[in-house]
Amino acid sequence: MQRLWGVLVVPALVAAFAAPAAAQVPAPAKQPVASGKGGAAATVDALGTQAAMNVLRSGGNAIDAAVAAAATLGVTEPYSCGIGGGGFMVIYRAADRKLFTIDGREESPASFQPNSFINPMTGNPIPFAEGQTSGLGVGVPGTLRTWQEALRRFGTKPLASLMQHGIRVADEGFVVDQTYRDQTEANRDRFDDFTTTRDVFLTPGTFQSPAVGSVARNPQMAETYREIASRGVGAFYSGTIADAIVQSVQNPPVVPGTTRNVRPGLMTQADLAAYSALFRNPASSNYRGLRHVGMGPPSSGASTVGEALNILEGYPLSTLTRPQGLHYFLEASAFSFADRGQFLGDPDHVNVPLAGLLSDSFAAERRALIGPTAAAKPVPPGDPTDNEGPSTTHLTVADRWGNVVSYTFTIESTGGSGIVAGDKGFLLNNELTDFNFTAGTANSPAGDKRPRSSMAPTIMLRDGRPEIAVGSPGGSTIITTVLQVLVEHLDFGRSLPDAIATPRASQRNTASVSAEPAFIASPDAAALTALGHRFTNAGEIGAATGIDFQQGGVMQAVAEPVRRGGGHAEAIANRGPAPSCQIEIGTFQRLQAGRRLTVVVSSSRLLGTPAEGRRATARGAGASASTTLKQNGRGRLILRPTRAGTLTVRVGSVRCAALRIVGAPAGVGSGLTGRSL
Repeated sequence: MQRLWGVLVVPALVAAFAAPAAAQVPAPAKQPVASGKGGAAATVDALGTQAAMNVLRSGGNAIDAAVAAAATLGVTEPYSCGIGGGGFMVIYRAADRKLFTIDGREESPASFQPNSFINPMTGNPIPFAEGQTSGLGVGVPGTLRTWQEALRRFGTKPLASLMQHGIRVADEGFVVDQTYRDQTEANRDRFDDFTTTRDVFLTPGTFQSPAVGSVARNPQMAETYREIASRGVGAFYSGTIADAIVQSVQNPPVVPGTTRNVRPGLMTQADLAAYSALFRNPASSNYRGLRHVGMGPPSSGASTVGEALNILEGYPLSTLTRPQGLHYFLEASAFSFADRGQFLGDPDHVNVPLAGLLSDSFAAERRALIGPTAAAKPVPPGDPTDNEGPSTTHLTVADRWGNVVSYTFTIESTGGSGIVAGDKGFLLNNELTDFNFTAGTANSPAGDKRPRSSMAPTIMLRDGRPEIAVGSPGGSTIITTVLQVLVEHLDFGRSLPDAIATPRASQRNTASVSAEPAFIASPDAAALTALGHRFTNAGEIGAATGIDFQQGGVMQAVAEPVRRGGGHAEAIANRGPAPSCQIEIGTFQRLQAGRRLTVVVSSSRLLGTPAEGRRATARGAGASASTTLKQNGRGRLILRPTRAGTLTVRVGSVRCAALRIVGAPAGVGSGLTGRSL
């Protein structure tokens, strides 16, 4: 045995299920709402939220906490997310009130072709189910590169430390709840067809779904996390983990005798090595005095939500009856989905008319087509150029400095491709099934292309500061879930907990509206039926989380009270020490009078995030110097003090440190010495 990062490494190779008497990681009792001023987090799982809060309480920022939560959710929510998938992260940096979006969407192999989903024998697309459960549908994962880029630019803690909670949960286990069992049971036939998958997620020997109350462990996942913690993210994109991914994609580990037609995929080690997470320009629009910001293409989330909001801005929803307001919500959803299907794709491969889709003039054109009763569906797309699977997960985190993360990530379908990568313990995505299976559209397959997504991590700003952060899983219903939560909160006046809990309806330009049973049974549905809307029971829709930034610096974190078994929200009651500037002076030397003094800034932060790219200055004691800080806020200030005095160090305009120069003035005595106050 060996110890690595303080966690005992046990050479076990398969998952295990045991009675709850085993020493599993204790989870806090679930609560859907929590408020405080010192930081907040909401995820679909109590252990995921706990991971985020541990980081916030130890001085980490929202970006650190989001990565820790995501690493834990990859263990406790393995059928919805994990390192075998990808996602989109929206970050608000409080120091300069800027927003950043990271595209960690899965990418097709270089050899992928427009006809890769076409059966050469028939000339027709292969059955969708064959694409879902195959190596062919697996895209190059982007989750770890997303974490790497987020931490490189905005984090304050190393990835290795942020993975420790996930390692512990994978080693010691978590208690199986009804949702986990139901999701396993829904995938049991698929999982049982792959040797690697049934060994991890089904009971040993009998290959059944685990019982509610049993403890699920994944020592393979723990070992994979340890390797990444030890060697860095590169260990995933080359070496034994990459080999296991490629082998499982090209030669799916099918149980002998299975009748399932499992198509091999095209991914190579070179595809993995070439993958990068990308910083993209955010997509933004305005609504009711707020700025709506989200992920631009290849995500269709922000553009489709934004177009629908632009259409809805022309209606006084707050003064209409609820059925009237819901009618316009459903119609705006349908028209924006029509345009999504026509124009949205990977911007590196197709021209996406994003400015036109989000323009006021285009919204006015679409609004003019909406009448007092339901239009026949599907409605045709407009012309803006003149002006995801049902799974996924979402987390929302804010810290005491005001930094915010809205992060949606996924492996596509519940259970992804159904294939565990070798003996590494994680499921591979089936994200390439988000392409249209035929050629000739903005979202048709091609090599090195990212399929269109519905993920919609969202931050709403008022006067440059966050007012709401929200997102949801749910495939294409993500868009309508986020849109409905915003409309319920901003237009219908519901609190964010009520807006998230209210029954949902989803119109995605189809003949009938997908709706939850409680919505269908409501008086609203009866009134909407009279206006020509038809409803289909969709069971549960989405599983949103969000944070409402309230007066007095209060953050209200909100998770689902019921959907997916209920999520978990936590908050730190008091803000505590939250210095606007934190700086570490690595070297402050004794010097001869008039000689050079080098002040080494080994790290610096403004409002909790690294001060990379900011200007640092030192002035006083008869000298001055400045430099542009590099990664993690590092830099050197070189001065020639000529007298005793105070040397003030600033980052930007913020005073960060005062260094006292003591000793005889220049030219007199033996020299000067310095110390940090």
